[in-house]
Amino acid sequence: MERVTTRPGPAYAPGVRVRDMTVDDCAAVADIRVRGWRWAYAGMIPQAYLDAMDVGEDAERRRARLSAGGGPVNLVAGTPDAAVTGWACYGPCRDESARPGSAELYALYVHPDHIGTGTGRALLTEVTARARADGSAAMSLWVLKENARARRFYERAGFRPDGAEEASETGGAMIPELRYVRPLIPSAKSPDIHP
Repeated sequence: MERVTTRPGPAYAPGVRVRDMTVDDCAAVADIRVRGWRWAYAGMIPQAYLDAMDVGEDAERRRARLSAGGGPVNLVAGTPDAAVTGWACYGPCRDESARPGSAELYALYVHPDHIGTGTGRALLTEVTARARADGSAAMSLWVLKENARARRFYERAGFRPDGAEEASETGGAMIPELRYVRPLIPSAKSPDIHP
């Protein structure tokens, strides 16, 4: 059963619809991911790596993973005409130091033409709401250290760097990333923060 959410209020742009991703969405998601990388990471990741990204190959990998079932939760955001404008993916936290039951946002990309429209906020709102409903007490994510725009976006949604930093090899360069964490369930020490 497809789960579709359209929340009223400032968290969602008018008409943004968030739903579970289907196999039919794989080509659009691959296009969003590749365009998103090229737009967001220009100057941060070697250009040759960005130029070599292939939408068709990415779409095929996505179809295979989604068809296999299980795995992470994939969501898409769309416009009233049903065009897919954004994608997010989350699941259990992969960090060994994470508290049991923590969630991790693996990816969130918006088509560059829809940045600033509320699509990213809608996806993040739905991801955190679903993770909270599934019992996750916290959510983490990794963001490129140099990606100031993304860091501001996550900070406005209540995520904070927790001091963890690591570098991964991408296109022959070591790319530093920071871990951000956000509580999903209020406690005496952490106020409930909504994106």
